[in-house]
Amino acid sequence: MPDLQELGEAIKRGDRDQSAMLTNAAIAAKVPAQEILDVMVAAMDVVGQRFQKNEIFVPEMLIAARAMKESLALLEPLLVDAGITPIAKAVIGTVEGDLHDIGKNLVAMMWKGANFDVIDLGTNVSPQKFVDAVRDNNAQLVGLSALLTTTMPAIKATVAALKAAGLDTAKVVIGGAPVTQEYADEVGADGYAPDAASAVNVARALL
Repeated sequence: MPDLQELGEAIKRGDRDQSAMLTNAAIAAKVPAQEILDVMVAAMDVVGQRFQKNEIFVPEMLIAARAMKESLALLEPLLVDAGITPIAKAVIGTVEGDLHDIGKNLVAMMWKGANFDVIDLGTNVSPQKFVDAVRDNNAQLVGLSALLTTTMPAIKATVAALKAAGLDTAKVVIGGAPVTQEYADEVGADGYAPDAASAVNVARALL
């Protein structure tokens, strides 16, 4: 029987080769997909907690998220066959006029690691493109990122566009260096995440 605990440790370390090998071993041993997924999600939760305590930093969180992403790709066909669905569908992107993507990519990976189905629209995403993606994918969660004070108004415009389109059932989480809880309240966003680990907790709480 493969050691699922070791799989969790490999993900925490960001050891992609080991995590992929142990995921394949668990699949070959017919370990239920939900059991494997639970271990992987728990490992990423620990990574997020360590980050929030400043025990690890962005590079370590990034390599753990990449290890998780590879293992999840191997597991996905089994999850589909077992009828195990993600918690929710999420659309994420960096708002119009802003080309920064490191923070947004990290949140996308952390959300995937927490078993959200993530549609990543990339950078410089117009309000209309967010509206179309939320509608087309029936998304329950939207992540908006801005790294420049000059692009923060695009967050406000996107929140307004979603509401105008009648898509205000989708919960909007915003973040980025210049963004604050006060700004989230001001523009009518549902949540604010100061970092990628917080984004998981905020998303779970909203849903």
